[in-house]
Parts: sequence; C-alpha cells; structure tokens
Amino acid sequence: MTSSKIPVSVLIPAKNEEQNLPACLESVARADEIFVVDSQSSDRSAEIVESYGANLVQFYFNGTWPKKKNWSLDNLAFRNDWVLIVDCDERIIPELWDEIAIAIQDPNYNGYYLNRRVFFLGKWIRHGGKYPDWNLRLFKHKEGRYENLKTEGVRNTGDNEVHEHVVLSGNVGYLKNDMLHEDFRDLFHWIERHNRYSNWEARVHYNLLTGQGDSGTIGASLFGDAVQRKRFLKKIWVRLPFKPLLRFILFYFIQLGFLDGKAGYIYGRLLSQYEYQIGVKLYELKDCGGQLNVTQKKLENTNPQPVAQVDSASSS
Repeated sequence: MTSSKIPVSVLIPAKNEEQNLPACLESVARADEIFVVDSQSSDRSAEIVESYGANLVQFYFNGTWPKKKNWSLDNLAFRNDWVLIVDCDERIIPELWDEIAIAIQDPNYNGYYLNRRVFFLGKWIRHGGKYPDWNLRLFKHKEGRYENLKTEGVRNTGDNEVHEHVVLSGNVGYLKNDMLHEDFRDLFHWIERHNRYSNWEARVHYNLLTGQGDSGTIGASLFGDAVQRKRFLKKIWVRLPFKPLLRFILFYFIQLGFLDGKAGYIYGRLLSQYEYQIGVKLYELKDCGGQLNVTQKKLENTNPQPVAQVDSASSS
C-alpha cells in the first residue's frame, strides 16, 4: 500500500459492464485494493479491468446460495479489514473518499451507510422517495454478510444479490457525502434489469404473505434504522390492493416526484409498470405454480412452494 492509498478493499460485481466500468474504476482509484468479480462477460469488461490494474476474479454461480457478493466476502483474500462494495454504475466522489479515510479510523464503528444520488435521463431524482437512499456498503468484511431472503431458487434473477441488505455485528454510522448512481447504458437495460428484479420481488412478496420469518435477515421494525423501517412498511405494502396505481400516486404526488420534471414523470410511470410486473408474477407464483400455462389437473398436483419455478425477467 502506498501512502496515497486508503486502506480499503473495493469489491465490484460485474457482468457485461464495458460502458460503466471505466468511470467506476476511475472513481475508486484511491482504494488500496480493487477486486472486480465477473460472471464470464462476453464484452470488453475483462480487458478494461486489467487495463486499470484491478484484480479480476471469475464467479461461477451454481444456482444456490451464496450469490456473488457473499461468495466474494467468503472467498477473496482481502488485505484490508474494510471493504467497500460498489456497483459498476456507481461512482465514489473525492469528498466521500476523504470522509471514508477518516471514518475507518474510528474504532467504535464496524460499518457505515452511504447515501446515493440516483440519476435518470440526465437528472438527479431527488424526490419520489429516491433520496435519501441509504446503503450499507462500507464495513469490516469479517463482520458482515448479505441476508438470505430465500430467493436463490428463483429463475432469471441473475447471480448477484438484488436488494438484499448487509447484516452486520457492531455499531453502524452514516457518512455525509453521497455516492452517485449513473448508468451509462440505455432504457432497454433499465427495463431488462427491472424485469429480473420483479421476479425476485415477487418471491419476496410471496415469502412475506406466507409468513416466512425474518431469521438471518436485517429484520423489520418501525422503530429501527431507515432500512428496517422500510422493510416494516413493505410487510404492509404487499397486502394492499391497486399497488401499481398507488406506487405512482405515492412517487409522483405524495413524495413530490413531479418536482423532478419529465424525468420524474417517466421514472414514476416505469415504477408503476414495475409494480404491475411484480403483481402478475406473484399471481403466477401463487395460483399457477410459477408457470405461464399449465393444465388444472397438473396444477392440482404441483408443490405449493414452487421456489425454482418462477418464470420470467430482469432488475433494479
């Protein structure tokens, strides 16, 4: 480690991210160590990683837990106590690095939440519940792992944790400076990603509705931290009717998404569509055994918990 480097190991999960990787890697150059954990990309991702001098590791998903981030936390030989997890479409700004350098010296904390600014169609989405957007991304790697929401059997959700959160022992703090979420790809990829995510969300909703417990998760509490409160509200949300309409009303009117102009309106409409996809996939899972078309006789003989049979989609 040179004197200009910060004693943090950065973990970047990737697959076919040639458009986002250069900016991402440039933004984390102050870290002492960088790992990019790839899933056999077919584009120039591996070449780009090597050109920046980062460590390239290939991950081969076997269809079960753990997925990519937890596997990396379990298997990579980090030379620093602290790990910073950054997606390819995220950027760590210099002011945040300055803050990280000081924060990791405090012995009272094992992790820190980072706030995230989401940019969409060239505009920072400040409203609609998208900001603040707290994510536990900086922590001592021996103390934290991503929760298991029992979704690993769901098809077409990818090999990376989707919206799972880190379960961490010890105290957690909050950093003041934001990281940036700037995806340089197009709306096709946004919709494709959320198609995958809706598969994952449908299974999470199914688990909540069937009373599967919070063991091994961050838990849900009205009086917990920001993420636990959000999980508590989700338990109520999954039982509400007309969720696509409610999602738009909540985002665009109640949470003032209209203040973000045309980008805010489009984002709200897409979130409403996303909510509809979750709903129909949940119906498919509950009432059709996770299959689009199936005879009634076959359906009656189907296992009522078709974890590995959820069919369709894509992402965040």
